[in-house]
Amino acid sequence: MKRIDLELMVGIFVVFGLFSLGYISVKMGNLDLFNKEGYRVYAEFEKVGGLKPGASVEIAGVAVGRVRDVRLTEDYTALVEMTIKTDVKLQQDAIASVKTKGLIGEKYIEITPGGAEETIPNGGRIEETESAVDIEELISKFVFGKVE
Repeated sequence: MKRIDLELMVGIFVVFGLFSLGYISVKMGNLDLFNKEGYRVYAEFEKVGGLKPGASVEIAGVAVGRVRDVRLTEDYTALVEMTIKTDVKLQQDAIASVKTKGLIGEKYIEITPGGAEETIPNGGRIEETESAVDIEELISKFVFGKVE
């Protein structure tokens, strides 16, 4: 009888460990299994510098959404599709910028809120954008004396 109790406890421990490992993997990978939908907003940039789907969208350092897709438009600019949480309302004059966490960290979108009364609807567009700063380009300009 004691052997069955021991095997049952070990089995419960292993199952609990597997569930814990799965939960940590989902949390660390920033996966959205339950598909918490928000509303979609688009922004067009000249350069996104390695921004990838799944990147964070932040306001004042707080994550308010995710990048869903990055694609090339007909006039060779990058169209970024973002999903924003439904409880966050963006003003029409908000500014979207591509930023880097740290010196060579991951890319994300930083949104600077505006002061307008009107908000961007589902499927709307952020008109004011700031493209990514290319560190290699800045260093080469500095090294070769072409800094303006």
